[in-house]
Amino acid sequence: MSEQRSGGLREAVRHVQVTEEYAGQRLDNFLKRLLNEVPRSHVYRLVRRGEVRVNGRRASPDQRLQAHDTVRVPPVRTAPAAGPARVPPQLIETVRKAIVMEDERLIVIDKPAGIAVHGGSGLSFGVIEALRAMRPHETLELVHRLDRDTSGCLLVARKPGALRTLHALLREGRFEKRYLVLVRGKWELGRKRIDVPLRTDIRVGGERTVKAHPSGKPAVTEFRPVQFFGRRATLLEADIHTGRTHQIRVHAAHAGHPVAGDEKYGDDEFNASMREFGLTRMFLHAHSVSFEWPQGEPFSVNTPLPADLSAVLDRLSGPVRGGEGRRGARRRRAR
Repeated sequence: MSEQRSGGLREAVRHVQVTEEYAGQRLDNFLKRLLNEVPRSHVYRLVRRGEVRVNGRRASPDQRLQAHDTVRVPPVRTAPAAGPARVPPQLIETVRKAIVMEDERLIVIDKPAGIAVHGGSGLSFGVIEALRAMRPHETLELVHRLDRDTSGCLLVARKPGALRTLHALLREGRFEKRYLVLVRGKWELGRKRIDVPLRTDIRVGGERTVKAHPSGKPAVTEFRPVQFFGRRATLLEADIHTGRTHQIRVHAAHAGHPVAGDEKYGDDEFNASMREFGLTRMFLHAHSVSFEWPQGEPFSVNTPLPADLSAVLDRLSGPVRGGEGRRGARRRRAR
């Protein structure tokens, strides 16, 4: 990228020209690299207010930049010179241990539940900040995202060219992401394709809420039953053909089978019953990613269910079946 600055002695508006190296990158990721000390939430506000322009026009955060585009970057106040906040060493170590493989183009993380993929929304740091602190001389970018409470496969690109290639594969539907998810009740729909648009721009009390709505963006999820636990619950494999926010959770609830442990779109009574089986978070795990590089080289990686979720399935498969859980079993014995 090359820059021209205008505006006198104080640093004011910048006009940054996109070079070939960054062609195809999303605007929000491009800005985050330019404004690396500015909170991501503030970067998004600048774009929404129209202070960031691409070739003189308003743009959206997910707009793909082309070589020779000119990006207007407004003046932004950064924090006073107290020095940038440091990523906590324990987070860096957690992320380091979560690396399951890497090559010259990619790092694959088996992301633990409870850790965000990036800072923002009240969190200062996530996986990508920890990786950058760990490897300050590398250019690292998230290929895709996972919800904070979702565990499993997360890909990070080590080169801009790899990032552009994988984003193209995602747009073209040639990037396969599969999840394991436990849902309420006995799934009797067989292999089911849910093609229901999602509105992702709704906020309730300032918090983003996703709804199935005809005016939403296209969203397609295929569900396949893997294991039944009586009429109590079903383990499904979910294959997402689009990457909308909260897609699996909203589509599962739309089908009448909300995700176990989902406090936003789930069923409170079902969640309470699942806590009896040791479930302490949402049961959603990204267990595999596969695609083919343009040269024809296949890539596939998978991560098994973490121990906490496997233990829940073991308890569901145990001697208490179709009752009220361990507490219900104790009540029956007392009577």
